[in-house]
Amino acid sequence: MRYNVIKDADKIINKSQYVVNNPTNYKNKWHDLFGNKKPIHLELGMGRGDFIINMAKTYPDINFIGLELYASQMVMAVQRLENQKLNNLKLINIDAREIDKIFGKEIDTIYLTFSEPWPKKQDEKKRFTHESYLRLYDKIFKKNKHIILKTDNKGFFAYSLETLSNYWYSFSKVSLDLHNNEIPIPNIMTDFEKQYFKEGRPIYYLDAKFED
Repeated sequence: MRYNVIKDADKIINKSQYVVNNPTNYKNKWHDLFGNKKPIHLELGMGRGDFIINMAKTYPDINFIGLELYASQMVMAVQRLENQKLNNLKLINIDAREIDKIFGKEIDTIYLTFSEPWPKKQDEKKRFTHESYLRLYDKIFKKNKHIILKTDNKGFFAYSLETLSNYWYSFSKVSLDLHNNEIPIPNIMTDFEKQYFKEGRPIYYLDAKFED
């Protein structure tokens, strides 16, 4: 997926009160940064931030962290947050492959919302549900593991069902068409999802857990 490059994006986001510029300093200390012991939920590849921002507004008793590699994408999230006060939200501009350097076993839930599907076989290891990433998540999850995934890509969804199952996750919810599911599932839509909904495209959803 291609993104518009915004001039001085790094400087823009680093001025935001929501962006944590030195995240490695808070490994095993994120509860201290939030100032409470509430659960911490992490979104990988937050993009323009619509999902994680609205989650923080909807669920004030949960701490949310949005992680995004591309500063130009995060600029839009920072702009949306101007003049807002959300004490339960932080943003990090870093590669997802570095998460074990910034988190100890502190994360309760990971969200993968419309992640890049990387459909080519040679790019398989870049998929957020590849086994190498699942092993990485093991390092930051608390005792129990919990992944919620949404995508419009059928191939990536099928791949994720397989890799998570092979990694001994169980599925509490699976939907092949989230917006027309027989049993309603609470859902905060992303900007992309809103557009897909208008187009009538199915959204694939899974809620996966591994409990010791």
